[in-house]
Amino acid sequence: MKKMDHKGFTLIEIIILIVMAGILLPAIIVPFATGVKNSGKPEVTTTAMYLAHQKMEEFTKYNYSNAVLSPRTLAWHGDMDLNFPNYQWADEVLYVPSNDLSAAGSASPPDTGYKRVLVRVRDPEGTSYDIYAVVTNFP
Repeated sequence: MKKMDHKGFTLIEIIILIVMAGILLPAIIVPFATGVKNSGKPEVTTTAMYLAHQKMEEFTKYNYSNAVLSPRTLAWHGDMDLNFPNYQWADEVLYVPSNDLSAAGSASPPDTGYKRVLVRVRDPEGTSYDIYAVVTNFP
């Protein structure tokens, strides 16, 4: 009897390959598609942090007693810059509390010689980024 050399794939092998590809390909493609979709996020984050640092530099150039650094709660403002539409910002200036716990929670805490400045920037996707600084009244 002559031995036959079988070359190629059987129908069963091809069907198994198609089924396995149908199961594995979506598992590989979905994370890749998500990664491509979010590839712009680093640029948005960098822009938001740049704008926050820029706004913080404006605040920290002032003296402790300047009216710009008067204590106030968080308040949102409009767009930050015409070159970067849809980036909103907020600022807050508060006295840094002393170690005296009796003053904690009071409506107007005493001036301790330190003010905490918060600048918050919200990107077009709604994510917020915070920058903090402390301004002192001491020489």
